[in-house]
Amino acid sequence: MTKRWLALAALLLAATAGALSASAASATDPLTLDAGYVTDQAQVLSTDDEATVEARLQELTDNSSADLFVVLVDDFTNPSDNAEWADTVAQENNLGSQQYLLAIAVDGRSFYISAASDGPLSFSQIDSIEDKMVPFAADGDWVGAITLAADEIQGDGGAGALRIGLIVVAVIAAGLLIWLVVVLVRRSRRNAEIRRRGAMPEKPDPADPFSTLTDQQVETQAGLALVQADDAITSSKEELGFAVAQFGEGATEEFTRAVEVAKAKIAEAFDLKQKLDDEIEDTIHDRRAWHIRIIRIADEIDDVLDDNTEAFDALRKLEQNAPQELERVRAERAALTPVLASAAPALTRLSSVYDAAALSTVADNPAQAQERADLADRSIEAAAQAIVAGRSGEAAFAIRTAEQSVAQAAQLAQAVTTLGAELSAIETQSQALVAELQADLAAAQQLPDTSGTIAAAASATAQQLQLAQADLASSARNPQRVLEALTAANAQIDAAIAQGRESVERSRRVQQMLEQTLAQANSEIRAAREFIETRRGTVGSTARTRLANAEASLTQALNLRASDPDAALAEANRSLALAGQATSAAQSDVQAYNSPGYEQGGWGGPFGGSGSSSGGSGLGGDILGGIIGGLLAGGGGGGSSSRRSGSSGWRSSGGGGFRSSGFGGGGGSRGGGRSGRSGGRRF
Repeated sequence: MTKRWLALAALLLAATAGALSASAASATDPLTLDAGYVTDQAQVLSTDDEATVEARLQELTDNSSADLFVVLVDDFTNPSDNAEWADTVAQENNLGSQQYLLAIAVDGRSFYISAASDGPLSFSQIDSIEDKMVPFAADGDWVGAITLAADEIQGDGGAGALRIGLIVVAVIAAGLLIWLVVVLVRRSRRNAEIRRRGAMPEKPDPADPFSTLTDQQVETQAGLALVQADDAITSSKEELGFAVAQFGEGATEEFTRAVEVAKAKIAEAFDLKQKLDDEIEDTIHDRRAWHIRIIRIADEIDDVLDDNTEAFDALRKLEQNAPQELERVRAERAALTPVLASAAPALTRLSSVYDAAALSTVADNPAQAQERADLADRSIEAAAQAIVAGRSGEAAFAIRTAEQSVAQAAQLAQAVTTLGAELSAIETQSQALVAELQADLAAAQQLPDTSGTIAAAASATAQQLQLAQADLASSARNPQRVLEALTAANAQIDAAIAQGRESVERSRRVQQMLEQTLAQANSEIRAAREFIETRRGTVGSTARTRLANAEASLTQALNLRASDPDAALAEANRSLALAGQATSAAQSDVQAYNSPGYEQGGWGGPFGGSGSSSGGSGLGGDILGGIIGGLLAGGGGGGSSSRRSGSSGWRSSGGGGFRSSGFGGGGGSRGGGRSGRSGGRRF
């Protein structure tokens, strides 16, 4: 009997131990999610099933503003409540307000969707989704349950994106239709305005006096102008006939040409008027342009005939006062004699100093002036004879000819003296430019010239300067040619000097920026080094690598500081950027090890800390971080065999659809209400 009871007790003990062992093996603490959307710790999904689910969850991310992550475990523990367990995982994995976590306990027969209170879906919608998932979970159809949750979050079984697309297309189509209607209405109004205004410009042009006139006004003005021009030509022809009879054809030859020009212009105007009146249909723009042309032709005719009238009046005045005008011209001719006498000697003196090319414009001026003086003498004699004979018209024409000849002779003689003064002034300018160029050459030698541009310009300028000085010292010089060459050389050397000075200024600015950047980089590196060294137990390899590269770039910048400031500045900027990255990476590592999972586990007590993450890791955090870091680096433990190879202990932004920033940023607040919903279902 005793043996029987002992056997029964042994069996009960074995059963209890097996149950306890099984319970311990199936329970799972809050964990770190794998790199994709699905973390299958329970190993209930096949490879194809997991690929299907990953694809559906990626589609949800692409077609909506929400993400859904799924974790399947045997059972929940620490905490065992499904809501608390799921919310803990969501918080520790930094899920944002638009990111949901579906936690399924396969053996525990329960599931829960962790959601933030400010997420896209209300809690009542989440409850409805969980109700619809129960039949699938009860049948062990995990793919169906997850797919249904994704469909419901996206909306209408995945048709929400299609509806949104259709709405967008409809809005675009409506916008295009409204735009088309507006364009057509504007075009219709514009056409009506064009028909009302004709070819008149929409906006007046200050440079166009006709831009304010309508087509009808332009047509009326053209008709009046054509009639007035034709009447003026008729009157001028009558006046010309009287003048020919009075002064002779020779005296009125210029007036005859003016009338012929006016007649040719009026013929063009009549041709345009004929085109406007014929049976051929013309555009409104052509008609307006032709009417405006008629008006302008009439104005040109008026100008020509007005000049003709003024000349006639002057000739009649000469005729009326012929004796007095003849004496005036004789006095002008007498005053011309000393001017003519000085022209030839002046030209001779200039020829002994300047090159013939420099005097080419006045080489024959003395001879030409003498010819004009002889013509004046003959005209004065003819005028005197005509006055005695009573031919006042011929006398007036001869007086005018003598007057013009005296004026031209004086101008030709004075041009020689004027040119001499101008050449002397040009010589003075050339000498001043020589001094300026010598100063420029001296300044060019003081500028840096790595490319040789300044040296080339200085060499060319020096050559031109030597030639110019030789030319100015010769007995047959050409000041104009020298000034042109010196001006070109001055422009060349000025450009080179400006480029050199710009290079000097740029070098100064680069050096100034280099010193500032070196100081900033050195300060940033020092701060990053101190931060990492005092928290080396929690800082990973990324921050240390960035810091080492920053220090190497700073050293390179210091080596190039004197020989190549541009390259040194580039290295200094790189050093500054790497130092900033090192600081950021180190701070992220420290924040990661100070996550809520560690804060609430009581790690601070044994080392005298409080467990708070707000002020750095503390001594306990550094020691504990070093131990954990060594384990994660391969020092011990192994971890769960159900985790897929290649998964990271922390979720990275490169993982499937993860949107939150590194540690609690982006996507919403970590404390944004992942509590307060009593939900979850058993199946």
